[in-house]
Amino acid sequence: MKDFYIAEAARFENQVITSSFVVVSKQAKPKKSGELYLALTLADRTGHMEAKMWDNVADHINCFEQDDFIKVRGLINKFNGRFQLTLHKVRSLQESEVEFDDYLPRTTKDVDALWGTLCEFVAGMQDPHLKALLRAFMADPKIEHAYKTAPAAKSLHHAVIGGLLDHVVSLFWLCDLACRNYPAMIDRDLLLTGAFLHDIGKLHELTFARSFTYTTRGQLLGHMIIELEMLQQKLASLPGFPEEYKTLIEHMIISHHGKYEFGSPKMPMFPEALMLHYLDDLDSKMESMRAHFAREPEAEWTTYNASLERPLLNSRKYLEKLKSGKADAGVTPSPESEGT
Repeated sequence: MKDFYIAEAARFENQVITSSFVVVSKQAKPKKSGELYLALTLADRTGHMEAKMWDNVADHINCFEQDDFIKVRGLINKFNGRFQLTLHKVRSLQESEVEFDDYLPRTTKDVDALWGTLCEFVAGMQDPHLKALLRAFMADPKIEHAYKTAPAAKSLHHAVIGGLLDHVVSLFWLCDLACRNYPAMIDRDLLLTGAFLHDIGKLHELTFARSFTYTTRGQLLGHMIIELEMLQQKLASLPGFPEEYKTLIEHMIISHHGKYEFGSPKMPMFPEALMLHYLDDLDSKMESMRAHFAREPEAEWTTYNASLERPLLNSRKYLEKLKSGKADAGVTPSPESEGT
């Protein structure tokens, strides 16, 4: 187990630490003098941190690459409201020195219990064709294992081991609640089918052996195309599956991002597709907020959230102060939290 995790940075501000990380990104950039410095993004299971090496770059630039595990010695400090690491020494780690669980964030929830929740939802479906389709996916041991371990995204939301399953179970609960409010418009089984399949291509789009990144196939095709292929493969084992159902499911898959500029070749054109898009977007954004608040537990106003393109007010913390009579109506985001 590591001696220092990124989430502990506040306790070690202005101190020199020695620890190990996985290299998420590595860039050599010129200083004003023309000499190079190294700009890195380092990660462990608790988060990401920017790191800079200003001196002795020539001695270290070729000793590691992106996705390598490294051991570093450096100073923890703050720049523009964010912790960063100024590196003094770096060396590459051998795999025998690495405990992989230290480096990739993992959901705190029980993935077997989450999978059991999905099974219960599917068992309660009424449509025999849609139930058979989802059971065909869930009965595949490779899909079950991958579904329990895959992240839901590279960085924007649920970017943890087991994050895809966590996201889909949360989405199932949202679908179950929302469709009750529109019983005359929404086919619950079709909506749940779309929720189960909308991101299943992430099993092949993303790789997460060392850090979360795209596979070559994922980079070239994207998860929607991969999902259409996966759907076609499973339907080959289900003779008599209605062609009309297939078309509806395919539309839900390719339209769930909602807009052309967000990567969907079609916009949602029927109620279940529209509801899937908005509930998926809601769950993603709420998780992005939750994770940011968790990274900055003492902050009332957070630093800039890149995926939401704004700083965030922790309203629960703010309301607690308001109810205790301690709220400062003049508190606003600091200038560095505006993302400039």
